[in-house]
Amino acid sequence: MNVLITGAAGFIGMNLAETLLAEGHSVVGIDNFNDYYPVSLKRARHKRLAPHPNYTGIEGDLCDLEALEACFKEHQFDVVCNLAAQAGVRYSLDHPHAYQKANLEAFLNVLECCRHAKVPRLVYASSSSVYGGNTKLPFSESDNVDSPVSLYAATKKANELMAHCYTHLYGLQTIGLRFFTVYGPWGRPDMAMWLFTDAMLAGKPIQVFNNGNMQRDFTFVDDIITGVKGSLFSDNLDPYEVFNIGNHRSEKLMDMIGILADALGVKPEMEMMPMQMGDVPATYADIDRIHAKLGYEPTTPISEGIPKFVAWYKRYHGIT
Repeated sequence: MNVLITGAAGFIGMNLAETLLAEGHSVVGIDNFNDYYPVSLKRARHKRLAPHPNYTGIEGDLCDLEALEACFKEHQFDVVCNLAAQAGVRYSLDHPHAYQKANLEAFLNVLECCRHAKVPRLVYASSSSVYGGNTKLPFSESDNVDSPVSLYAATKKANELMAHCYTHLYGLQTIGLRFFTVYGPWGRPDMAMWLFTDAMLAGKPIQVFNNGNMQRDFTFVDDIITGVKGSLFSDNLDPYEVFNIGNHRSEKLMDMIGILADALGVKPEMEMMPMQMGDVPATYADIDRIHAKLGYEPTTPISEGIPKFVAWYKRYHGIT
């Protein structure tokens, strides 16, 4: 198939593009290479994709509707996967307009282009953040998600509502994926796994929020890609779908730190911190729905995934 991936120089986008190209699909990747985290990492991801004969990379902004329309007209996509977004809960506290542009205006442009180009299916990134302050675990797609605790979460909930409108009004099939704490090779430097690794190797203390009383559904990127592929290509999906896509294991933050420290061969120095604004104490994905619809079954526990991340991190930074 001919697939558009927005955010193709991002963490999940690059891993998805590599997988689809290896399986014989043609991929067009769009990314604006913004500087939310070091652009050098995004360039390095793009460098892995660029030589492939079935890959077309475009540096552009989804808020440029005219350019996006021209891209859709030229390539006639069979399916679109919108992974471009302004990520990060804490960043949204101080940079709210970045989320309005990247997560709302840009997503509306993608919806409009899919509508007018008659693309059969749009798969898009939502987030576990939509569950906000929910305390019932695990989080289920049937839970109420009307109480976001960050602007980032509010924009992701808005994406789901916008997609629903376009499904209802125009028949565009939309599949939303609520990602749960994705990690692994080529991951994001703004996330705890990378930040902790940086600090530990430098002999600096790591900041542990909520005094370590945190739980996260850490999901290895290879498992995520399996679920995204199913969402792109499976036949038995409803016109409008929203899926949790996680590991179905809520791990204690202190356990994650212990595994990471062992993999690095260091003793961590920890600075205990209070809960941060916009954060939540625990996430845990109920994956019954995505398992029933797509056969999704994650296979990588953090005891295996974290050492794989560490091995990649050392290679990337030339650490022996």
